[in-house]
Amino acid sequence: MIQHYLGKISGPLLDRIDIHIEVPAVPYKELRGNDRSESSAEIRARVERARGFYNAQLPSRLIRKLCGLDETGERTLEMAVRRMGLSARAHDRILKVARTIADLGESETIRAKHVAEAVQYRSLDRNYWN
Repeated sequence: MIQHYLGKISGPLLDRIDIHIEVPAVPYKELRGNDRSESSAEIRARVERARGFYNAQLPSRLIRKLCGLDETGERTLEMAVRRMGLSARAHDRILKVARTIADLGESETIRAKHVAEAVQYRSLDRNYWN
């Protein structure tokens, strides 16, 4: 079914979407469980601390300056771009999402784990497109 809809979406349009993931149904036992998780107020406070400005609105000229990668992050991004055949736009969007992930983790440096998570959010590039 997803393949049917993707056939109607052009690659350049899909490329402009920063995060695209599949969200599976939550199993019944998890819905009914009593496990304590992070509250909405705690999540909101963490997001507000991380959001000095909107990373999604970073102009291209600032991406390289504000989205510096450590060495392993650089290798991770290079491998993802090559294997997935990502465009320059997708590359920049991954960097912006990785910057946000690093900000939420209160990390000044974008590390390989931040890049890897951002790449995972490009699931439609990997799973359905082409």
